[in-house]
Amino acid sequence: MKKISLFVFSLFFISTVSIAQEKKEKKETQQGHTDQNKFRQMKDVLATPNDQHTASGAPGHQYTQQKVDYIMDIRLEESTNKIYGDEKITYHNNSKDNLEYLWVQLDQNMRADDSKTPLAKSEGASAFITPSNFKSTYLKEGKGFGFNIEKVTSAGKPLSHFINRTMMRVNLPKALAPGETFEFSIKWNYKINDINKDGGRSGLESFPDGNNNYTIAQFFPRLAVYNNVEGWQNMQFWGRSEWALEFGDYEVNLTVPEDHIVDATGVLQNEKDVLTKTQRKRWETARKSFDKPVLIVTQEEAEKAEKGRATGTKTWTFKAQQVRDFAFATSRKYIWDAMATDVNGKTVMAVSLYPKEGNPLWEEHSTRAVATTLIEYSKLTFTYPYPKAISVHSERQGMEYPMICFNFGRPNPDGTYSDRTKKGMLGVIIHEVGHNFFPMIVNSDERQWTWMDEGLNSFVEILAEDVYDPELFASNPAKNITRYMGGDQSNISPIMSQGDYVKQFGPNAYSKPAAGLYMLRKTIMGPELFDHAFRTYSQRWMFKHPTPEDFFRSMEDASGMDLDWFFRGWFYTTDVTDLGIKNVKPLYLTDKPSERVTKLKEQYKQYFDNLGDLVYITDKKEDANPKAMDKYLEGVEAPSYIYSVEFEKPGGLVMPLIVELTYADGTTERQTFPAQIWMKDDATVKRIFSSTQEIISFKVDPDEETADVDTSNNSWPKPETDKFDKFKAKVKG
Repeated sequence: MKKISLFVFSLFFISTVSIAQEKKEKKETQQGHTDQNKFRQMKDVLATPNDQHTASGAPGHQYTQQKVDYIMDIRLEESTNKIYGDEKITYHNNSKDNLEYLWVQLDQNMRADDSKTPLAKSEGASAFITPSNFKSTYLKEGKGFGFNIEKVTSAGKPLSHFINRTMMRVNLPKALAPGETFEFSIKWNYKINDINKDGGRSGLESFPDGNNNYTIAQFFPRLAVYNNVEGWQNMQFWGRSEWALEFGDYEVNLTVPEDHIVDATGVLQNEKDVLTKTQRKRWETARKSFDKPVLIVTQEEAEKAEKGRATGTKTWTFKAQQVRDFAFATSRKYIWDAMATDVNGKTVMAVSLYPKEGNPLWEEHSTRAVATTLIEYSKLTFTYPYPKAISVHSERQGMEYPMICFNFGRPNPDGTYSDRTKKGMLGVIIHEVGHNFFPMIVNSDERQWTWMDEGLNSFVEILAEDVYDPELFASNPAKNITRYMGGDQSNISPIMSQGDYVKQFGPNAYSKPAAGLYMLRKTIMGPELFDHAFRTYSQRWMFKHPTPEDFFRSMEDASGMDLDWFFRGWFYTTDVTDLGIKNVKPLYLTDKPSERVTKLKEQYKQYFDNLGDLVYITDKKEDANPKAMDKYLEGVEAPSYIYSVEFEKPGGLVMPLIVELTYADGTTERQTFPAQIWMKDDATVKRIFSSTQEIISFKVDPDEETADVDTSNNSWPKPETDKFDKFKAKVKG
């Protein structure tokens, strides 16, 4: 029996004839071109896979990475705000290469008096300036920051070395062969910067009463990464793009004033020496408290401590295994609380340190936010492997290190706070604790690819925030990024840009990659498929050094989806999404062929004779015959309303086409067409919609989930037309 497919086929035939004629007319004017299709594979931009970083995105059988162990004695001198360090380093050469020298990072030199960082900034004159800024800008006032390397030795003998700004090359007595280790020591000191006055990612916060809150990181010379992708990662630290570091084991002795409370990366080894009996008892209670934080140092006790000044010292000893860095916090002002957290059946301690200036906000939320972060991130990646995670409060910080992070979010002096302050505080805690997963465990190269830790982390942060407080954090990441993406193209960089020269760093490295992953999960792949692929990538690269290619390939490998079109457009270009409706044409069933079809039937008589019975489609309402198909449908109601909708894509990005149909009775229906609908035509595509009742509106991307920068073309009828007024009246009726 000949059914609807006959007239669809005949329409296809007519269109083919028409297209063939057009091609014939244009043949002589066409020029050759290379493949610029948005769905072409990414082989031209991805590194060639090998036996270390495979085509599937997994580590290969020849993958290697170095190991660096540290034993350090650190002394904080509160009277001068200086740190003195003596570190013994054991470097394990697990590579297949002979190494003639080692590269060590000296990040504190970024703020040294002879630093090149200030000279790399374009800076004009300001009409007003503070006295302190005047001194630093016009008088070039030296502050004495930066590492003072006292000596570098091996086996008690001086070791040849050369300092190149924020990097130090240690020249080895003989080449270090594969499988060998090399031990050497560095003795150093430096002056601690005041974060609020001098800036910086670590340092001290000073209080009017003379107390300080020390949040200390990048405080010791650290080995740079040597890997099988590019050898030594020895790019200079200019102050923004962060770090590439090796995993290793740490034993650190921290000597501080005896009335300080300290916490750090790793497990405290000498509780009996540094904690009171009361504090130890409370800590044991916290280890069993899964429902609420337990105060180990109360606000009353902290307020009493901050009024004194100890003359003696205590040494706190911490050990950490398989970490890529070490940081610590110390102050006599700290309130200290903790609670146990069940992370996939494993008990992890969630901990907070904060001065009284953080209360009541911190006591109410910090440790609970830490616990939520560990639980939610572990669902999407892997079970958090470390024994604890610490949130430390400092007025203007937001920085992360293994097991410890420093976070802002301070209420007003009277203890009141707005939702904005609360949201900012919770957001930074969840974000910085989340960095334990990216890059502290999935150890990407922050110096080059900021998005690989900030973007991935910002994405998972969105999901964790929604669990902690869905009302406070209600947002649409795809919609929120459109203002940035639709802005001045001369001030936008592709995500795949080295972090130091990225323009609009926050949207580029944080928001845009996070929004892209959010769209992949919600709109393109679906949560089940995305979560499996994302978890696969995370688990493949735990405690290893992934590249962007490893992420892209793992997501495709574990999902069975070709996502090259998305990764190329979203990460390698600054193209935008702009989908819309170009035209809607109502069509009607009829038993009357049009004049054009009649001529075609005469011209191609034999072809049409072979088709048998035909019904037709017309755009003339007066020729409509809704019953033209009745005898072929055996009691099934034929669609009375047919619409030919032409969609346009002015934007450079391809995205799924999500269409919402509103019917005359006010009901709606959604149809989603995959991004591949744009494979053959990057400018316009057509679809036919049919219904037994009138469709009174079409809308593209109704929930604004594809980052469409211009929604003025997303609806039919357009809001400014008379048809739209009629549409509203029908819906209301």
